[in-house]
Amino acid sequence: MLMFDLTDDQLISLGLVVTLLVFSRAKDLLDISGILAATFTGLTVSLLGHWTWLVALFVFLVTGSLATKWKMEEKKALSLEEANEGLRGWRNVIANGGAVSLVAIYNFFYPGEEWIYLAAISSISVALSDTLASEIGSLDLRTRSITNLQSVPAGTNGGMSPTGTVAAFAGALIIGIVGVMFSPDDSTISEINLLLLITIIGWLGCQVDSLLGALLENRGYLGKHSVNFLATFSGVFMALFFYSQLL
Repeated sequence: MLMFDLTDDQLISLGLVVTLLVFSRAKDLLDISGILAATFTGLTVSLLGHWTWLVALFVFLVTGSLATKWKMEEKKALSLEEANEGLRGWRNVIANGGAVSLVAIYNFFYPGEEWIYLAAISSISVALSDTLASEIGSLDLRTRSITNLQSVPAGTNGGMSPTGTVAAFAGALIIGIVGVMFSPDDSTISEINLLLLITIIGWLGCQVDSLLGALLENRGYLGKHSVNFLATFSGVFMALFFYSQLL
């Protein structure tokens, strides 16, 4: 019989993945395709990256799902609700967790690079920032296009509103706090700098999403999930840039 010696981190990772899947199914956060994608993403992120990254993803999933279900009836009345009552499928999972999965794969082949943690958490910060901006800001009638600042209907791709802008900052800040709480012990980045960078990158990534939505999604060049993926991946590039230039 084959015996596998698992490290403490690997055992924690597997436990977190199982908890994530059970919780997601019990609370109807993911459909079957979403569960399968979350299994792959969770194992990739936690085993090739670190289980602390999965904690941030779990916070994103729970907080984002709560925001999706917030004032669902009002969103339905305006046709702004997420499909399937907010139940997320594999496209949602890959769109928001694909970037951090790629960072985890990179970390497996090139471990020990300090910017990796910042990049991983920043991509999740973008995901939650954009989700809260969309779900909470979609009911704000004071929406304007990010490209020309002209008034547009609430929920328009590339639209910005005061409520959405604040919600975007709150989402980025939430992941920033989580990132600081679980930062590596040997990190040379101060906690305040880490918090600031994750929060700023998350908020900026949300604006990237809006720009892509206005310039490419509205014209049919990209779909919603492609835009989400590219926005979260922009968080990785911004993390690398800020780390190399400021730290």
